[in-house]
Amino acid sequence: MDTWLRRSAAAAFAILAGLALATPTASAQPPVADPDPFYWSPPDLAPHSNGDVLRARPVDVSRYGNADGWQILYRSTNSTGGPIAATTTVLVPRGGVDRPLLSFQAIINALGTQCGPSHTLFDGQLTEAPALPALLARGWAVALPDHLGPTSAYGAARLGGQIVLDGIRAVQRLPQARLGHSPVGLTGYSGGGMATGWAGALAPTYAPELNIVGIAQGGVPTNLSELANGLGSAPHPLFGLAFAATLGLEREYPSRVPVDNYLTPAGLRLRDQIANACTQQIIDDGAGHSAAEMTRDPSQVNAPTLRSVFDENSLQLYPGVPRAPVFAWHGTGDQLAPLDSAAATVRRWCGAGVPVQFDVLPGDHGPASVEGAPGAFAWLDGRFAGAPAPSNC
Repeated sequence: MDTWLRRSAAAAFAILAGLALATPTASAQPPVADPDPFYWSPPDLAPHSNGDVLRARPVDVSRYGNADGWQILYRSTNSTGGPIAATTTVLVPRGGVDRPLLSFQAIINALGTQCGPSHTLFDGQLTEAPALPALLARGWAVALPDHLGPTSAYGAARLGGQIVLDGIRAVQRLPQARLGHSPVGLTGYSGGGMATGWAGALAPTYAPELNIVGIAQGGVPTNLSELANGLGSAPHPLFGLAFAATLGLEREYPSRVPVDNYLTPAGLRLRDQIANACTQQIIDDGAGHSAAEMTRDPSQVNAPTLRSVFDENSLQLYPGVPRAPVFAWHGTGDQLAPLDSAAATVRRWCGAGVPVQFDVLPGDHGPASVEGAPGAFAWLDGRFAGAPAPSNC
């Protein structure tokens, strides 16, 4: 499975490589609008500040424990500085004020907005759902942002970091949650780890007022350009995930990643099939296809415009560093997110004085996610308790 994921990621860059060969601008395919008007953006976003609550509603989260829940629509910012409306769902154990607040970035490999945690928490599709009762039992409030944003821009990692931070602001501004002065922790794995890492690195400048006490991230692909060096365009079982990532990046960078201009008829058909799909449909519809089949020329991987999009979403290349201590875990044989890039990112943060506990675990991407999670939650417990952060820098 993890070898498939590595090749699938490489295929994504093969698709993207052909996109900077010409200059016409295409129109990105948006997801189908959610029929629930709660998610609809009000027309007057500009006057609001990042993290302002636009609307909120209670939701039943009793399946996860003795907790109250709310969904919040709030103001955030996209990758070009424009205002957007984003969503988070917060679960709060009953009783108490200013409980520790954990922003949990779920893995969202999807192009439909219905695939985000605000939906999957309630339809049985959230992969990380089994962890929530134990986290609530610790006395923590847990917020799960839809960190791909209102267009489900799968692949746009920096955007995810901004949405995470503004989601925390929104939760702390919701009076009913009584979390206005809570210490904050961040966690996530793989794609959720990308949003977590970006939130941690952006926080000192983007949201310096937040009291983030710890950042636990695992299996993070920190350098997207490096992944492009492993191109592969043979038919692949998980090709759909790669293809979906190109469509997600097009949604966030329509003039710089004009996918439609370079797709073959087969590529256009697959685009239409998965434009509003969740993970399993994307995998099923894309299985056995390839970049060579779907694009006209996937050979120019070093195109400057394309590489600049990769670099802007590569945590290793972002000069900012977290202010809070970090716990990072990674598999020694991780073929999706290379260990070397993650280690280089940690070394740079260590060199800047960030306390980092970096645990390298045996195994590939999938097994490491399970093996590292208990240590991450135990580490966060220490940060919420105010204990000094360990470091093996």
